[in-house]
Amino acid sequence: MSPRCHFLGNLRLYRCLAALAGVCAAIASPAVSQTVQPILLVDVDHRTAMSLNGDWHSIVDPYGTGLYSFHGQKRSDGFFMNEHSVVGGPLVEYDFAKSPALRVPGDWNTQRDSLFYYEGLLWYQKDFEYRPKPHTRSFLHVGAANYRATVWVNAKEICEHEGGFTQFDCEITAAVRTGTNSVVIAVDNTRHADGVPTTQTDWWNYGGLTRDVSVIEVPEQFIDEYDLHLNRSDRSEIDGWVHVEGARPGTTVRVTIPEAKIDSTATVGADGRAQFKLRAENLTLWSPNHPKLYRLELMAAADSLVDDIGFRTIEVRGTTILLNGQPVFLRGICIHAEAPYRTGRANSDADVEALFGWVRELGVNYVRLAHYPHDERMTRAADKLGILVWSEIPVYWAVEFEKAEVLVKAQKQLREMIRRDRNKASVILWSVANETPNTPARTEFLKTLVASARELDATRLITAALLVRGEGNTKIIDDPLGRYLDVLGTNEYIGWYEKTPESADQTTWKVAYDKPLIMSEFGGEAKAGLHGKAEQRWTEEYQASIYEHQLKMLNRIPQLRGLSPWILMDFRAPRRLLPGMQDNFNRKGLVSDQGQKKQAFYVLQRAYQSGSIGKAD
Repeated sequence: MSPRCHFLGNLRLYRCLAALAGVCAAIASPAVSQTVQPILLVDVDHRTAMSLNGDWHSIVDPYGTGLYSFHGQKRSDGFFMNEHSVVGGPLVEYDFAKSPALRVPGDWNTQRDSLFYYEGLLWYQKDFEYRPKPHTRSFLHVGAANYRATVWVNAKEICEHEGGFTQFDCEITAAVRTGTNSVVIAVDNTRHADGVPTTQTDWWNYGGLTRDVSVIEVPEQFIDEYDLHLNRSDRSEIDGWVHVEGARPGTTVRVTIPEAKIDSTATVGADGRAQFKLRAENLTLWSPNHPKLYRLELMAAADSLVDDIGFRTIEVRGTTILLNGQPVFLRGICIHAEAPYRTGRANSDADVEALFGWVRELGVNYVRLAHYPHDERMTRAADKLGILVWSEIPVYWAVEFEKAEVLVKAQKQLREMIRRDRNKASVILWSVANETPNTPARTEFLKTLVASARELDATRLITAALLVRGEGNTKIIDDPLGRYLDVLGTNEYIGWYEKTPESADQTTWKVAYDKPLIMSEFGGEAKAGLHGKAEQRWTEEYQASIYEHQLKMLNRIPQLRGLSPWILMDFRAPRRLLPGMQDNFNRKGLVSDQGQKKQAFYVLQRAYQSGSIGKAD
């Protein structure tokens, strides 16, 4: 199937576009959108790119005037502007040249005080010089646009995308010309009940073009996806395939890994894929202790692509997680994609360096990237540093599980996450949900997502962060979703949302499934620099006490195979209102947003570095 078939149908996408301006209810019989849907190029950060980062003109449009007439009818393509980005027709209010700039990549909330709480439609515009090449296809690459986006190039509508944390690529070959070109992107971060995530989250709804934007050139036939992984039963064999978009059956594909002395060819079949089985004797397997990466070279027709790839296996045997056939205990921490120091969405090398600097200082070998796919810089860094990764989609709390169209959106985000990172050795866990209610509709919804994840990638483990129930001093994990997961994730907040830190000493655990368990969240809030008695909430001492008692309790759970406390760094969250303590920040971080380490940081660090927490088998 062509990658284009992996996206939502035209009717659904039209309705998404209608919702972009918040006028869905006003349109009784929407027409079908003819916009071409984007594809997803992989390994984009290894392709030659023309960056469009920098200042973009911006127009704030809370009523969607640029998209809709006052009768709620969608304006015809290009009506709101001509090819020179000057407004045509009666919309005299629009003029990008006279409009202020916003930095891309970047969320709009932290760049302009007036947009701090803004949720709605905002227009971006940028001119760029370009010279199309013969026999070449051009794509506009968007690392992320939260939450819905529509793209125009030279007044021609190019594509639409829904989902705030996955990248997409819009073909602009037929729209660009030699000389000055104009790109306009309408981005709307309005929360919707039928969205993924839905209206209720516990992180800031940063809007805008939050990750890199660039132009990518590829040949007419090009490598758009591949999967090369170590065989679980024979770690001297690399299995997989390379997909070549536009290639005819019989096209030759070459895979070379020079350091491993691998050089092999295969031909493309009717599905566009060339299948490979490669003998790989004496490979150095990727692991946290030795994150070995090999240079991979792919060639097909006129296209060539390189990657840095590690080879390892991950599997479960009983209650044990096996990395390269050996038991492993996951000493972890959760991370939000919040930028240290400046706040806003994390999207730069400096952000990654700061976050992983604290991660390494803690002594972890695993991170949970919550609650959505993070910038690709994070998984690249994890590959290089030897940090195992839990990656998840934002099926968070109570999405509308009974609606088939919401499932389609979740599946799309799952595909985009897996497609981008399937060749990252660091990623060992795909998570399909966080803290969802135990209902039949929810279980069927997530069971379908689990099956989709296995179909897309049978080489990794599937998990979800489940809620627990209590009976007296016993915590019980018996969520019916657990029977479909490879690894159980569980969130609990003894000492913060219930009881006291000391109550963990009397807590026992009952797990209904003979599977590995990761305590995927626990912790409590503290304001950095606030000190007092260990019984005083919001102090560093109280947070440290939670960790001390939690770690002793967790060590008593026989099948515990990992933990990722909540959370590495304080982050903005509009639900967190307490003046003087929270001030729109979730303060459960071990580090403040300004880099101040709290006492709990050192409690966890000592446990990890001493090896006093957890058993691998």
